[in-house]
Amino acid sequence: MAYGNFGGFGGGNLQQLMRQAQKMQDDMKKTRDEIDATEYTSTVGGGMVEITMMGNKTLKAIKIKPEVVDPDDVEMLEDLIVSAVNDVIKKITTEEQTRLPNIPGM
Repeated sequence: MAYGNFGGFGGGNLQQLMRQAQKMQDDMKKTRDEIDATEYTSTVGGGMVEITMMGNKTLKAIKIKPEVVDPDDVEMLEDLIVSAVNDVIKKITTEEQTRLPNIPGM
């Protein structure tokens, strides 16, 4: 039995594998930090409602044009806000899926 050989990997190969894993983890953290610090914006209703959210899904701003505020039709404004929030979250999720690898347990 050969000691120092773990699962067919020599000590040097295992160290190289660990370095690669650490680099991958560092790269993923850097990418995650970049996404989190990025502003994502969605505009709906022909520019009537604009939502800005950070990549970490923290709501940063809501802009509503005065002409969309109708006391007799609050439901339309609510629908526009929901639509804009869902759209900006979808943009962030797409960015995450594009830039971050899908690794179980991470």
